[in-house]
Amino acid sequence: MSQNNVIKELFDKPISKKLWVAPMAGVTDRPFRTLCKYFGAGHAVSEMMTADKTLRMTKKSLYRANFDGELAPISAQIAGSEPEQLAEAARFQVANGAQIVDINMGCPAKKVCNKLAGSALLQDEDLVARILDTVVAAVDVPVTLKTRLGYLNGHENILRVAKRAEQAGIAALALHGRTREDMYLNTARYSLIKEVKQLINIPLIANGDIDSPEKAKYVLEYTGADAVMIGRAAQGRPWIFREMAHYLTTGEHLAAPEIAEIKQVLLGHLAELYQFYGEYSGCRIARKHIAWYTKGLRSSNEFRQSMYKVENTADQAKVVEAYFDQLLDQGHILSDVQTEHVNLLETQ
Repeated sequence: MSQNNVIKELFDKPISKKLWVAPMAGVTDRPFRTLCKYFGAGHAVSEMMTADKTLRMTKKSLYRANFDGELAPISAQIAGSEPEQLAEAARFQVANGAQIVDINMGCPAKKVCNKLAGSALLQDEDLVARILDTVVAAVDVPVTLKTRLGYLNGHENILRVAKRAEQAGIAALALHGRTREDMYLNTARYSLIKEVKQLINIPLIANGDIDSPEKAKYVLEYTGADAVMIGRAAQGRPWIFREMAHYLTTGEHLAAPEIAEIKQVLLGHLAELYQFYGEYSGCRIARKHIAWYTKGLRSSNEFRQSMYKVENTADQAKVVEAYFDQLLDQGHILSDVQTEHVNLLETQ
């Protein structure tokens, strides 16, 4: 399939499929991406993978580069600051099965920015240009870019960066409506995303604070974006894609999932995590997902405190099942906190 066809198929879809899973380190692993796609996400980008080849064979990197059986197209996100190193990483990921390579210029995490990677790159537009040119030339698959409005408030340079990205041959641009200085504070600025969309002729994916069906519809219509990217709002709530797709298609809301369905989804997610990561890591990585799924449910804080102490996957699954069975016996109904999914955890 040609580069143009890969990108065309991503965007030549009904509005209900214009919902993407944002790349989040430590969250959007293969089990999570697969689950979000099951609930209607039109595309999912991998976790950020370092371009440093000395770290390529670490356990964490191998997990992040595992695309076995994943629904195409596979999009691998790479991060770094050296153009040739990023080009080599892009070639490696294509050989590993990636059909799209995504460059990370949006991560605001201190440990990433301290290495002049992620959103820190926006401080050096010449380096940005060299990276874009070098990576695009290195591979025969589409290269996309995930970035922010700029590094500092008052010094937003996204209009120049976006235009330069288009000139370099970047196939699509995902834009988080905050600067690096904002981190995840303040509110996403959709007006600037709208300006970028009007400036460039490549597809644009809007990202930031899209946490409800109404917000997805508003951002698509206001910015003119070709798709929207959902991140933190999907943590512990993968069915948000189903809810958004239904609303975009019909203008009506789906009922919140019942406790029995949440139980089924969570236990299935846990089983996939255990199989993917194995006993030790599977148990520990599952904890944050369990916490997100149970946020706002009755007695969930007490449940989580005891759940965190469980050290093996078999017992972890049992305590989760027992907790939900208790809720079902009590005829529990989702609280407003759970249905509105407010106060989201701040995770890249």
